[in-house]
Amino acid sequence: MIGVFRKQNPGNPFFLLFYALVLKGNLFLHPYLPVLNKEDNYLYRYVLKGLRPVFQQGAIWYSILSFALLFLQALLFNRICNYHKLFPRPNFLPAMTYLLLTSLLPDWGHFSAPLLINLIMIWVWYRMIELYNNPHPVTAIFNIGLLTGLASLLYIPAMCFLLMLPFALILMRPFRVQEWLVGFLGFTAPYYFVMLIFYFAGQLHWNNALPHILVTLPAMPASLATSVGLFLLLAQFIIGGYFVQNNLNKMLIQVRKAWSLLLVYLIAAVLVIQINRANSYENWIVTAVPFSAFCAAAYYYPNRLLFPRLLHWACFAYVLWVSYF
Repeated sequence: MIGVFRKQNPGNPFFLLFYALVLKGNLFLHPYLPVLNKEDNYLYRYVLKGLRPVFQQGAIWYSILSFALLFLQALLFNRICNYHKLFPRPNFLPAMTYLLLTSLLPDWGHFSAPLLINLIMIWVWYRMIELYNNPHPVTAIFNIGLLTGLASLLYIPAMCFLLMLPFALILMRPFRVQEWLVGFLGFTAPYYFVMLIFYFAGQLHWNNALPHILVTLPAMPASLATSVGLFLLLAQFIIGGYFVQNNLNKMLIQVRKAWSLLLVYLIAAVLVIQINRANSYENWIVTAVPFSAFCAAAYYYPNRLLFPRLLHWACFAYVLWVSYF
């Protein structure tokens, strides 16, 4: 599989679809109805409220929607990586690793607010990279803040992703106070409309306006299978991070900044999973996007493919074991 996805061929999307169906077949064998958690914010509650009359209690439809979102996110993330040349040659490894990593923990296949946030944050990361030579930076910065605010309206802990904005401005732009203020204004814009809705509904109160935030430590793995999945994830990340560090000097400055933003993205995602700890690992999926880029490097850069192939097939076999057996 690594040999297939290391190159960009016209048939790769079809191979990727088959690869995804094999990895995520468990979604259709054991469909799961979404459950509201205390961390889910107003917008996600309205999304579920709108989907329930359409899907009724058909859990299979939520599984189909989750699969479509995961596959779309993999393709979008892969396209951005190739467009901005995170790797010397175009390939499909970021998409492959994203689908592989999101299969390591069964909870990551559930339809949830963090799954929707990944789609938003992939686009936010892309817009941040574009700030380097954007002819209309103020508009782009406002949109970045707006999208981050919408993400926090889906899931309260996603407010941590606001930390990415100042780092993006430091890395990609010369310091201008106006741009920093515009970014913060974009983040608060969705909350302005929420407050207006509460005001006209006669429900404007501090308990509705202020999110309830509690910082905790992430839940420890509750089973051997979860521990193995996290170990495989971290092993790929450490190996990929080593190769990225070794090849930074060969990259263009914009590419190096894109990798730096991915690292900031990962740090912010780790902070997200420490706020209002959920009863499952669904919220951990917010780390999957930055992890996938570094893990893709573990499969791309080695000259000898024996070890990357062994690592890939070990992860693949583990996913099949957890999903089907």
